[in-house]
Amino acid sequence: MTATPRTQTEPVAFPQDRTCPYHPPTAYDPLRDGRPLARITLYDGRPAWLVTGHAVARTLLTDPRLSSDRTRPDFPAPTERFAGTQNRRVALLGFDDPQHHAQRRMMVPSFTLRRAVELRPEIQRIVDERLDAMIAQGPPAELVNAFALPVPSMVICALLGVPYTDHDFFEAQSRRLLRGPKASDTQDARDQLDAYFGELIDRKLKEERPGDGVLDELVHDRLRSGELSRVDVIAFATILLVAGHETTANMISLGTFTLLQHPERLAELRADPALLPTAVEELMRMLSIADGLLRVATEDVEAGGETIRAGEGVVFSTSVINRDEDVYPDADTLDWHRSARHHVGFGFGIHQCLGQNLARAEMEIALRTLFTRLPGLRLAAPADEIPFKPGDTIQGMLELPVTW
Repeated sequence: MTATPRTQTEPVAFPQDRTCPYHPPTAYDPLRDGRPLARITLYDGRPAWLVTGHAVARTLLTDPRLSSDRTRPDFPAPTERFAGTQNRRVALLGFDDPQHHAQRRMMVPSFTLRRAVELRPEIQRIVDERLDAMIAQGPPAELVNAFALPVPSMVICALLGVPYTDHDFFEAQSRRLLRGPKASDTQDARDQLDAYFGELIDRKLKEERPGDGVLDELVHDRLRSGELSRVDVIAFATILLVAGHETTANMISLGTFTLLQHPERLAELRADPALLPTAVEELMRMLSIADGLLRVATEDVEAGGETIRAGEGVVFSTSVINRDEDVYPDADTLDWHRSARHHVGFGFGIHQCLGQNLARAEMEIALRTLFTRLPGLRLAAPADEIPFKPGDTIQGMLELPVTW
């Protein structure tokens, strides 16, 4: 693209809504002029730095002088909803080393590449089951609720040891947690999830023989031994459950929409299914659904020709970083033949997405099976009339009407 040269004028407001669900907001276009840092204002008028350059982003995401501890008084809040719950730390995401390293070390064995490979038959079974139900009901269908959401919900429930029969409850609370609209909604959703997992933990503690889920291991090995508190286990369960289904569900729905809007690229995948793993990486780069990773500087940091002062907020726009023309020529174009492996769609550094191996497996199996079993799949409404999520949350489709 040809971006308007950026001048040092009024900072851009962040976050903003996309005008196309798979492209960054057009208001960010001036930020794509090659300079790696820009000034932005958050919802309450507070200034912050926006990282837009790929190389600088990967450097800063590994810099220990940038903290992920959202309880720090200067931590940037992109929305009122976020600000209203900043006093409550989030397991893994809200901690710096060494606490973060200790937490992550507990979880890594459950989310290795080997574990994701072992889960592929179960993921395939779940995908086929959901498609069987959708096909039996007949067209049209609303793909978010019929397929994109239940697939990762069922997978993460099986992995964690959470009853899927409770999915309506925790999916509803996840929506409130991530989309509000008010801080009170977010706070209440967090309280409801805390109470739910507290009761589930109590039930698991009474079991003579634990199940084989991650939550069972945390309860029977870590909680009983005193290595973790009950509050710790609840925090782990909440972040793993919410992140484990919300992000992948959005990638499946938005990935499907994007492929249907790019029939020539979809035809390439159908002609050569071996392209699918690289296509998943390119979709992660292109869609950048988690747009706005947050940090605060604990010391002065020199980066990209600028000085980030201690106490200043730093926001990483993954949607702009992943469109850096120096790294991805013709970045606004889907290209299965480019190397997109260094994208920051899963983050980077110590906080890189713990579940990325599982997410890749789910996306690959879901998209391959969907388009193989429904070769005539198409949108059931005009593309510009299908609602997608606002810019202050994880990006994706609110609904996706399809037929075949």
